[in-house]
Amino acid sequence: MNADPLVTATLARPLSRVESDALVGRIEASFEEKGFGLWAVEVPGVAPFVGFVGLSVPGFPLPFPQRATPCVEVGWRLAGSHWGQGYATEGARAALDYGFDEVGLTEIVSFTSVDNLRSRAVMERLGMVRDVGADFDHPSLDVGHPLRRHVLYRIDRR
Repeated sequence: MNADPLVTATLARPLSRVESDALVGRIEASFEEKGFGLWAVEVPGVAPFVGFVGLSVPGFPLPFPQRATPCVEVGWRLAGSHWGQGYATEGARAALDYGFDEVGLTEIVSFTSVDNLRSRAVMERLGMVRDVGADFDHPSLDVGHPLRRHVLYRIDRR
């Protein structure tokens, strides 16, 4: 397996301080190199940081067919206490607009574990369509890991 320890950590458990700092470094490098990345999400007057949402290039070998290269993913990770309040949908919609209108992308994907019904609902609210034939086992998670099987959603430039 070609595991990315940072991906494995973010999927399987909270990040350590060192892992969190490494993620921030990768996010900052993405903005410098590609012009896009993951945005910090804050709730003014409530919390200065509740997670992130934005665009990224997957950091593992892609086990599904790509229509556009590089493959760009819209994704989010929010603290559980802030789920269900529309932050993922609002942020992801802004990221899609930015990716298509400012960066000039022709396709954006999103993927999550099969059982992550909340994220799948966000993808569907965004107008993304599941590519059933492209479901895959996440290469950074061990065989037998409960989050290993993933579904793939796509959306083309509007």
